[in-house]
Amino acid sequence: MRPQDGGALPAARLWPYIRTVTGLDPMLVFDRAMLRRRRERAARDWRPRAFLKRVIAERLVERLDDVRRSFTCALDLGSHGDEFATALADRKTVGWLARADLGHGFARLAHGPAVVADEEFLPFAPKSFDLVVSAMDLHWVNDLPGALVQIQRILQPDGLLLAAMLGGATLWQLRQALTAAESEIEGGLSPRVSPFADLADAAGLLQRAGFALPVADSETIEVEYDNALSLMRDLGAMGESNLVVERRRGLARRATLLRAAEIYGERFALPSGRVAASFEVLFLHGWAPHESQPKPLRPGSAAQRLADALGTAERSAGEKAGRG
Repeated sequence: MRPQDGGALPAARLWPYIRTVTGLDPMLVFDRAMLRRRRERAARDWRPRAFLKRVIAERLVERLDDVRRSFTCALDLGSHGDEFATALADRKTVGWLARADLGHGFARLAHGPAVVADEEFLPFAPKSFDLVVSAMDLHWVNDLPGALVQIQRILQPDGLLLAAMLGGATLWQLRQALTAAESEIEGGLSPRVSPFADLADAAGLLQRAGFALPVADSETIEVEYDNALSLMRDLGAMGESNLVVERRRGLARRATLLRAAEIYGERFALPSGRVAASFEVLFLHGWAPHESQPKPLRPGSAAQRLADALGTAERSAGEKAGRG
């Protein structure tokens, strides 16, 4: 169940506030320079922290299996420790797979061709790939519609984008606990957990970027931790902690974090004594346009009236049904 108190705030709704209060470019929600530095740090000891990426990559591969076609030239955008390639195993679904990651350290972990690339400025020629996959990466992009447009351009006609990104309900428990603790101890609030996109907007973003047959769905992955401080440490080690440009600078007050951990344990403890953390994952599925794809019928081209199919009488707009 998604909470009202401390719920997620989509990035799109933050932009007008950031522009008004700070004068910053409304597209600059996330600190990408900090993201790159954190990616480099995370890559040094990634494998113990890769569990969430592994699960998401495996679920992407399961969705790829459902497509029931093969791809000759694919791109893994945001490859991290090569989890998608590992999840593919010996499948013949993908012929040649290139990897791209913002972090040089992650690019070096790839077991195949890899480049260091920024998701906001893709360095690939149009129609280079017939498949682009992305797991746990696009939620850190400032201009998500623009990034999707770039991905659509590097896809061949009838090429597929299959992506998974963290959604707005991610870490709602931590958001609640930090909000309560900071309000109680510091007398004010600052963005402590980064805002992510909502499922309601995801399919629309694909369509806006020019994808055909867009589909978006979500899953929630629950992860158990000994306590909230363990969760916070893990997020930092994964490079997934707060990156909002207007986050409070400097180290958080120790008292605030300790109080947040107490509140987290009070509200979200499991019978085992551990705590749960929720990660909402949005799965995006869209095709580069091609003439062979199904097209919606033109208005008025139906061969049978809806009223006949339903066995009812057809009435013109504004005509009221009589009482019978």
